[in-house]
Amino acid sequence: MSRPFRFGVNLLESASADEWRAKCRRAEELGYDVILVPDHLGMPAPFPSLVAAAEATRRPRLGTFTLNAGFWNPALLAREVATTDALTGGRLELGLGTGYARGEHEAAGLPFGAPGERVDHLRRTVEELERLLGSEEYRPQAAQRPRVPLLIGGNGDRMLRLSAEHADIAAFTGARTAPGSTDGRLTPITADELEERVARYLKFAEHREEPPELNLLIQMVIGTEDRQAAVQPFLEHFPGLTADQVLELPVSLVGTPDELTEQVLARRERYGFTYLTVLEPYMEAFAPVMERVRGL
Repeated sequence: MSRPFRFGVNLLESASADEWRAKCRRAEELGYDVILVPDHLGMPAPFPSLVAAAEATRRPRLGTFTLNAGFWNPALLAREVATTDALTGGRLELGLGTGYARGEHEAAGLPFGAPGERVDHLRRTVEELERLLGSEEYRPQAAQRPRVPLLIGGNGDRMLRLSAEHADIAAFTGARTAPGSTDGRLTPITADELEERVARYLKFAEHREEPPELNLLIQMVIGTEDRQAAVQPFLEHFPGLTADQVLELPVSLVGTPDELTEQVLARRERYGFTYLTVLEPYMEAFAPVMERVRGL
C-alpha cells in the first residue's frame, strides 16, 4: 500500500519579517504539509527562516531542502539542527546534499572538491550528526527522538547508497548539473533515466525494514488548456529539447486540472513518489492539485 501523499513548498525569496510570516501562513492555508528553505547564497538563511516559519504556523513540518554540506562543519551543524528542532517544537526535517554550485563555494571562500570528495564529506557529516544527536549527553538536545528525520538528495550511485543506509526520505531532483557549469545550472533527465535511478536506489534499500519515502522536486507547474503553447516561453531553459520533450519530463506538470491530477498520480504509479516538492513561484498553482489527489 502506498504512503499518503505529502506536499512541500520550497520558499526561495527573501522577505521582511511580516512578509515571510505571511507567505508561510499562506502555505499552511493552501494545505502544504512541509515548508522548506534551500541553502544557497542570495537566498534566505535556512535555520532562522524555519524558526520564523514555526512562529507563524501550527501544522506544517519545516525542512531544509537541501543543506549544502560543503558549507557546514558537522559539529556546528549539529548545534543548529538541535536548536532549531527545539525552537520549532519538533517539526524539523533535515535535508542534506553535497552541494553542486562551484561558484557559491568560491564566493564563500570554501573548497569545492571533486564529486567523490563531496560525497565523502557528506557521509562524514551524516555519521557525525547521528553520533552527536543520538547521544543522551549531547547539548543542546533536539526535541525529536531518536532523531530528526533525515532527507538526502542525489542521483549518483554513492549518493543513493548513502541515502539507502541513513535517510528516512530519498529525494530526487530529476536533473543533473550541466557540464561545465559553475553556477549550479541543471539539465533535466528523462523519465527513463529517472526510473533507472529510482530502481537503483530501491535495490540499495532492500535491507530496510520500513519502505522509504520518495521525494521528487517539481520544477514547473502550469495550469493551461494549451500545453504546447504554455511551455514555449520556457524552452530556452531546456536547450536541445522540443516542447513535446519538455512536457514529458518528470519535473514538469502542465495541463488542465484533470491532466495535472493524472500526472501526479502517474508519478506515484511509475516511480513511487508520494512526497512532491514545488518551488515557491508555483505554490498557488499547485494547491488545487493537492486537494484533488489527497486520499486517492
